[in-house]
Amino acid sequence: MFSHLQHADPATGGVGVAFTDRFGGVTPGPMGSLNLGRTDVDAVDHVTENFERVRRALGVRAVVTSSQVHGTAVDEVGADRLADWGPASPLGSSAGGPSLPTADAQLTSERRVALCIRVADCVPVLFADPVAGLVGAAHAGRVGLADGVLPATVAALRERGAGELTAWIGPHICGGCYEVPVELQASVAEVLPGAACRTDWGTPGLDLGGAAEKQLVDLGCTVQRLDPCTRTTDSLHSHRRDGAAAGRLAGLIWLG
Repeated sequence: MFSHLQHADPATGGVGVAFTDRFGGVTPGPMGSLNLGRTDVDAVDHVTENFERVRRALGVRAVVTSSQVHGTAVDEVGADRLADWGPASPLGSSAGGPSLPTADAQLTSERRVALCIRVADCVPVLFADPVAGLVGAAHAGRVGLADGVLPATVAALRERGAGELTAWIGPHICGGCYEVPVELQASVAEVLPGAACRTDWGTPGLDLGGAAEKQLVDLGCTVQRLDPCTRTTDSLHSHRRDGAAAGRLAGLIWLG
């Protein structure tokens, strides 16, 4: 079920980190059984059960996600949110409660609550300061990365008291596979130095992981990369590879 998993161990400050793959769920067909999104083409009941399987595997009390729009908004998950968050409601709160917040980043100080960012080629970035008791997660696709979702997330965590932050960069499409028009490459490189690259077949590309790492280091984070290419790793969801049949994998982080 997981491509990479760091259990919430006291030796690591009680922080758990995980990235899911395509296996261990109930979604039928070529999408891959552990789809954590795409309710436009997958049954909500399937996705709900997949979230519940992830929750049980991690041993947390809730897995909390958001409606991602390639923006820079950061949502704080507190006790008020969790009070409306039913155990079988990962795609929204319990009946009569509010729907998913619109945000591409989250933070929390709640224990045993996994923040969940969903991707299928974009860059999931997870954050932790175990001393301050804070974790965060960000969805850093091309648009959000260029618009500043990572600085916004770091700023929100520091406003809540974070000091030394570790950031984990998860699976995403690599620069060797992410071909873009030359004009788009140039416009992104203007705001993300180091993002421009060449694909494996010699065309203009973007290295989002490299650009994210540079930005995080400049923000004072310690960076760890757990980031195989989604397009060339068959066990991972990839929009570039699978198109309309692509599901969504998750980056998850929690305080034990």
